[in-house]
Amino acid sequence: MARTYVSTVVPAPADAVWEVVRPFDGLPLWHPAIASSVLEEGGPASVGALRRLRFADGDTEVLERLTALDDARRTFTYELVEHPFPVRRSVSTLRVLPVVDTDEAFVEWSAESEEDATDTAGARALVEQLYGSGLAALRQRFAVDGPAPDPAAG
Repeated sequence: MARTYVSTVVPAPADAVWEVVRPFDGLPLWHPAIASSVLEEGGPASVGALRRLRFADGDTEVLERLTALDDARRTFTYELVEHPFPVRRSVSTLRVLPVVDTDEAFVEWSAESEEDATDTAGARALVEQLYGSGLAALRQRFAVDGPAPDPAAG
């Protein structure tokens, strides 16, 4: 099983970032590679919910199931159900943690996948690029108003 991991610091409080990333059908609102998300079962905070994502390229579509959601820990986990990627199984987790001394958010997105042996490097690179571009867009979304204020400058 291969693990892929990306992370960033977002210049906003963890609760504000969690509010944006939490809705299971909300990915198109902040991720530039996702054109649409339609819930086929359940609600945006229902474990077991199914979302169908259409990528911005117009050709790629995936179905994912929400398998865990923890608002207190600001984390959710989901698995690929239907997809065209070179993996047999993939489970991903997105987590938002507070950076206490700066009132920013540390966001990490990881995947554990069973890749097809023929394209392990390609599968890992695809996930790193996809998750990395999403986190960069999330960081940019909150950076529009500048960095978080320095609490020591008060």
